[in-house]
Amino acid sequence: MRAYYFDNVPGDQRLKHDSGRPVDAEYLRKLNVLHWTVPLDIPGGWEGEIDKIARERSYKNRDMINVTKEGLGDAYEAKLKMFFEEHMHEDEEIRYILSGAGFFDVREHPTDEWIRIHVLPGDLLVLPTGIYHRFTLDELNQIKALRLFKEEPKWTPYPRSQDTEASRFRAEYVESLKSVAVA
Repeated sequence: MRAYYFDNVPGDQRLKHDSGRPVDAEYLRKLNVLHWTVPLDIPGGWEGEIDKIARERSYKNRDMINVTKEGLGDAYEAKLKMFFEEHMHEDEEIRYILSGAGFFDVREHPTDEWIRIHVLPGDLLVLPTGIYHRFTLDELNQIKALRLFKEEPKWTPYPRSQDTEASRFRAEYVESLKSVAVA
């Protein structure tokens, strides 16, 4: 995982868009964005380590998502467009990357700058409930990830709006950041 401020230069969303301003894992933690590296080839297998983290964080369910042009067919471009629209969820978003790569962009509060997080195989990323974010593939154009959930699997995006700004989930997230100094 590598994180940095997004450069906001127009162009293909799948490019790095690296501003040259790095963001470290400690600062991401202050934004309640969590990361673990769980190598795919660890002795005993990655599954045991993922199961341990899942138990500690009360993740009860999981499924697999495979985002490829071949796998999604005609829906591929529409799905990528949907993933890249700024939104939030009423649950954590948890992804363990098995193959391929992509970018999660998260909004820094209160500056509203994008922080780009490049995820690769072995990265486990947790985005907190209520954080504005978006996702895109990188130039590899494919990613396979294990999705973990606290309850029944669901993925309901709420596009950024006055309604999401006023939601309990967004308010709780913003409140959790009161002691965070902007980088």
